[in-house]
Amino acid sequence: MSLLPPLIEPVATVLGMPLSIGDIAGFITGLVCVWLTTRSHIANFPVGIINCVILGLVFLELRLFSDAGLQIVFITMGLIGWRAWLRHGGDAASLPVFRSSLREWLLLALAATLVTLLLWQLMLWAKGSAPLLDALITAMSLCAQWLLNQRRRDSWLWWIAIDVVSIPLYFSRGLPLIAVLYMLFLLLCIRGWFAWRAPQMAGETTGAMA
Repeated sequence: MSLLPPLIEPVATVLGMPLSIGDIAGFITGLVCVWLTTRSHIANFPVGIINCVILGLVFLELRLFSDAGLQIVFITMGLIGWRAWLRHGGDAASLPVFRSSLREWLLLALAATLVTLLLWQLMLWAKGSAPLLDALITAMSLCAQWLLNQRRRDSWLWWIAIDVVSIPLYFSRGLPLIAVLYMLFLLLCIRGWFAWRAPQMAGETTGAMA
């Protein structure tokens, strides 16, 4: 018996594409989350968690168990990031921005490589679609979320790279709506990169959050 059939049943058609409640809700919450992040607003975390819950339920209903499980990881990381930002009062004006050191960049690159290789083999075993790209996107997303939790300016570079890889992948899979969503993500991430470099981010420094 289906768990949440209304979540994936088409309720509208746009440009010949059937859209479900899950598609629409995921699209809207995803955009709002990234927009709030570009404004350094702590509300990006609860909205992002809602987005992950919606996507997780959709993936679960579609029996995409690995993708559903990944949302649990993102929800957990979102809660951790929310708590870290709250420690600084959650006010954009009082939250410092950090730059990652060369050592941290190398460690993250190593971590992303190892996670990509591990997930690649796992997805090959599971006969997934585009296993290497799926593994790469997942690994980079985990690194980007960690950087965001730490209020690292570099997180935007990781999100931009993720969007650049994701857009052609989703187009090739016949998912133009998701591809368009990631194109909007790309524009917002570029905006976020410049916004977090603005002079008002006076707390910018190198190092980890205390």
